[in-house]
Amino acid sequence: MVPLAALWLPTVLSAVIVFIASSIMHMVLPYHRSDYSQLPDEDKLLGALRPANLKPGLYVFPFCTHKDMKSPALQEKYKQGPVGFLTILRNAPPAMPKFLVQWFLYCWVVGFFVAYLAAHTIAPGVHYLPVFRVVGTAAFLAYGLGNLSNGIWKGQRWSTTIKEVIDGLVYGLLTAGTFGWLWPR
Repeated sequence: MVPLAALWLPTVLSAVIVFIASSIMHMVLPYHRSDYSQLPDEDKLLGALRPANLKPGLYVFPFCTHKDMKSPALQEKYKQGPVGFLTILRNAPPAMPKFLVQWFLYCWVVGFFVAYLAAHTIAPGVHYLPVFRVVGTAAFLAYGLGNLSNGIWKGQRWSTTIKEVIDGLVYGLLTAGTFGWLWPR
């Protein structure tokens, strides 16, 4: 067993590498530019929502409880549409510094739990490839596969969901490479 303290460097460095890679993938490469669409007649729709004074949170429409699902009135609302989810943030420009700090902390937490798993399953001195396999699988589970639920439950376009899974694969491979390179010999 490898002491967890011996994995502090790959844990932190993998978080830094994933953070930088994700910045490049989202700000420089063009393939995420189609992930979001503008609402048709946005000003009119926003004007209609303002009087509701929505608080930050996730809303579903039409709203119902489980027992209401089969009611004729609700079925008619579903037929008329629209049907969807609405995420409301606070009324301010996006808090990019806060989001970036939270993303980095998430990357570090993933690295920490990957290190925990690896420390308990991989012996010291193991060659690069076995470390790469275990760490890459664990990191991909954290960064990539969790995104599939957005396509399943939240109506996110599958093209966007698949791009997020591919991003997660890249992050998992970068994490695996970092741990394989810095694994205690």
